[in-house]
Amino acid sequence: MFVWLENTSLALWVSTSLWAYPFLLSLHIVGLAVVVGIFSMRDLRILGLFSALPIDAFFALGKLAIIGFVLNAISGFLLFTSQASVFVTSIPFLSKLSCIAIGMILAFFIQSRLEKIIKLHAKVLAIISLACWVTAIVAGRLIAYIF
Repeated sequence: MFVWLENTSLALWVSTSLWAYPFLLSLHIVGLAVVVGIFSMRDLRILGLFSALPIDAFFALGKLAIIGFVLNAISGFLLFTSQASVFVTSIPFLSKLSCIAIGMILAFFIQSRLEKIIKLHAKVLAIISLACWVTAIVAGRLIAYIF
């Protein structure tokens, strides 16, 4: 199935075009900056940093983070198609996907409870969320070096 995916016209365009892969990778980084930037700032705010920043600001920013995530999902899938059979067995890639899944589940959970979230258990969730995002970024970088 993954070899078939690599041989689709879309995947071949991504892997052989001079501009497709770098362009998609750039979009992927922009999406990452939006998602991780917003959720990391929210998590740091929950942990007590940036107390001048109202927690309510993250309601509207949550919608922007979703847009960033969709941009990441689309660009990530397109990048995946170019080397699907390699990525599907890559420990860093699978670690990255796992951390993103946990990070997004935590993001939605925390986001839905922002009004009453400044409590001890919220701080634990914020630390776990930050750890997931940092691990996803590191694992994403390792994909290029460790198969």
